[in-house]
Amino acid sequence: MAKQTRKRVQGGTTNGGTGGGVLPGGGAMEQGTTGRFLVLLKEDAISEGAKMLEEKVGLQVARSADFTAGVLSAEAAGADSVVFDEIGVAVVRGDPDLHRATLAAAGEDSPLSIVEPERIVYALAEQPAGGSLLPADIPFSLPPVIEQPVAPVLTAEAPAAPALITTEYLLGYRDAIDGLLRHLRGGEAGAEAYREPAAGARIVSEAQATWGLQATRVLESKFSGKDVKVAVLDTGFDTRHPDFAGRQITTASFVPGQAVQDGNGHGTHCIGTALGARQPGILPRYGIAFGGRIFAGKVLSNQGSGADGWILAGINWAIANGCRVVSMSLGAPVQPGQPFSQIFETVARRALAKGTLIVAAAGNESDRRVGRFEPVGHPANCPSILAVAAVDVNLRIAFFSNRGLNPMGGQVDIAAPGVDVYSSWPMPTRYRRLQGTSMATPHVAGIAALFVEASPKASASDIWRLITQGARRLPLPSSDVGAGLVQAP
Repeated sequence: MAKQTRKRVQGGTTNGGTGGGVLPGGGAMEQGTTGRFLVLLKEDAISEGAKMLEEKVGLQVARSADFTAGVLSAEAAGADSVVFDEIGVAVVRGDPDLHRATLAAAGEDSPLSIVEPERIVYALAEQPAGGSLLPADIPFSLPPVIEQPVAPVLTAEAPAAPALITTEYLLGYRDAIDGLLRHLRGGEAGAEAYREPAAGARIVSEAQATWGLQATRVLESKFSGKDVKVAVLDTGFDTRHPDFAGRQITTASFVPGQAVQDGNGHGTHCIGTALGARQPGILPRYGIAFGGRIFAGKVLSNQGSGADGWILAGINWAIANGCRVVSMSLGAPVQPGQPFSQIFETVARRALAKGTLIVAAAGNESDRRVGRFEPVGHPANCPSILAVAAVDVNLRIAFFSNRGLNPMGGQVDIAAPGVDVYSSWPMPTRYRRLQGTSMATPHVAGIAALFVEASPKASASDIWRLITQGARRLPLPSSDVGAGLVQAP
């Protein structure tokens, strides 16, 4: 049982860059990493593993079990390493000598089993105009950001009369534009793959509720996710947002030197979709599990980026607090053929065994308009993490949504609304529309909470099966949308 005195967790810095670099004290650093490394401890030997790190490797170790409610960051003051007891992972300071000593101590007969570099991760969505994604304490460059403007949903209140906008007209217009693009690009492959098969253009009114809640049948569900604990690990939350007044909200920040207050907006947007109010101050309704308990974990900086250790700290905290669902609209790109993280996969399996389902965004690196398909990113590419793709209002795969390409893991499991998604935003803006697999992920997380309420004795693996078995089948490859469009119970 955790001690009831919370130790002060101070900030620190991570060193690293997507261009590679040098570890403190010398030694090569892998591309897209921080310089620190992760160590998996065997599940039945976590205390022994922590002791080995102290006595054989020579580390100063801090443990989450010694902190109230498991609130411990990867940068615990004065420690070379932190051990997250709920998930059995240690994060070790980036020092070549410590790295070599840890590798030497790991092995089949050791409580230390796997050592991996710590990756840099990003929020996976369109970012605020004029805002930088780079935190002051992590010098690295980002992958390309999608700058395509989001097309508005056609509503009954649109200036053009809906009766004049026919399906045939829109499909013909689309085909003409696709033909022109293929001509300008010299017959470039990919346009057909992006646009086919179309589900047909639809006129959707969002006067009362967002198109995403309509498409996923949330409005028809009798469930609210009542008292189900849902952790959203992201850029934090605007706790002063009026639509969440009176809600039971638990917060923690695992980002050094930054409070949980959302200085980015991405986290507030995702929490709004998963757990927003049934009757917001201003319509339309945008939230799914309005009866759920909000656990807002800040694991990405106000600039929209972070590190594996911060994510693991958030997962550990969520499990320690009994959260049934963890929503992660974050990740890092992977290359074709690149394997998934064995450490994150083991963490996800351990989470499932403890009753916690982890849901993560598949990633936005593809551009189907020009025939470029990228594999599901980290950590959603782990087989035991529910990977979410994005579709638009016509139930077509979003042009940026990644595909299940890597044969060993990396599949897409489910799809959800991820284009032109309206949700909460930090005050005074209050609301905003975004696109990304980040926006699709909290749709699935919120609906998972509804399934938990509907089947409270179901295991986390059972909830996974209920979600995929209840999905609406789409005339699209499973490599793009998995089981189909998520549907509320």
